Amino acid sequence: MAELSLKNIYKIYENGFEAVKDFNLEIKDKEFIVFVGPSGCGKSTTLRMVAGLEEISKGELYIGGEKVNNVEAKNRDIAMVFQNYALYPQMTVKENMSYALKLAKTPKDEIDRKVDEAAKILGLGDLLDRKPKELSGGQRQRVALGRAIVRNPKVFLMDEPLSNLDAKLRVQTRAEIAKLHERLQTTFIYVTHDQTEAMTMADRIVIMNKGEIQQVDTPENVYKYPKNLFVAGFIGSPQMNFIIANFTKENDKYYVTNDSFNWQIPDEHGQKLEEKGYIGKQILIGMRPEHINRDNENNPLKVNGEVYFTEMLGSEQYVYMYFGKEKLIAKITNGEFIPKNTKVDLYINSDKMHYFDIETEENIMFN
Repeated sequence: MAELSLKNIYKIYENGFEAVKDFNLEIKDKEFIVFVGPSGCGKSTTLRMVAGLEEISKGELYIGGEKVNNVEAKNRDIAMVFQNYALYPQMTVKENMSYALKLAKTPKDEIDRKVDEAAKILGLGDLLDRKPKELSGGQRQRVALGRAIVRNPKVFLMDEPLSNLDAKLRVQTRAEIAKLHERLQTTFIYVTHDQTEAMTMADRIVIMNKGEIQQVDTPENVYKYPKNLFVAGFIGSPQMNFIIANFTKENDKYYVTNDSFNWQIPDEHGQKLEEKGYIGKQILIGMRPEHINRDNENNPLKVNGEVYFTEMLGSEQYVYMYFGKEKLIAKITNGEFIPKNTKVDLYINSDKMHYFDIETEENIMFN
């Protein structure tokens, strides 16, 4: 069993800087967990504390039920794959993959069996006699994965393993890693700043900012039910639109309004906002670009705006527009191309709108 438990984990440096603050997480056996967040949020530091490469300042770390705070990295039964591959240039692919097993004095026939098996899984069978300089970036990354696989560890740790690959290889290797996890049936902890990697690979996502966990949930729930303003803005591409508005009630109907619009919102949303005492107060409303489109039957809120920029991305286009004093980005997947400097009517799906407290930045609907 390779479940992990991180309890009240801190990383505090000598100058007093807290890189990770009160980190609490239970990771199930065989789960694929992804830590995601902007640069400097503490995700790699947390991974390195799990690996034993960084000392834990406060808190407790358990792997398979055993407290490992003071257990050396080499004795934690984990394998780590780094961003820069960390291959020995003078060794062949086979020698790189087998090096840790040789240090552990593993019998030669067992080493050969494990290396051959890993090479087969990763499509490296024809490359075992080559050296790293003769390989592409994607092949080097697969060698680094193979070196981890042969050790048959309890836990795989991956620190931005795809960041040095081009876009096409990232997509391909992402699929390979997901397939690898399914085949190996062990626990994976994966660090990235790329939300696409997080959303497509994870069983659960841990979203971090400034050393703290913002939300832990499935990719679907993080997208549909962001806990706060940071999560709502971080997950989704293009980013969610945010507009300040007043929340009002007239004749048993609920509205969000400012100088640029007066929109009636669903009764279910309004009742929740009223229950929480927001009538007559300012709130921040959020709308995802994909929930603004040309469909005027199912989306009741009309926006007449002037387009100032359009990005055409094949089957979809991002439309940047002004309406009144506000700006919106819409993600359009149907109809003709919308050129800049034109007026356009678009419609907002009010059922998909989010509402945030301006002071706490918490999502009012889900807290």
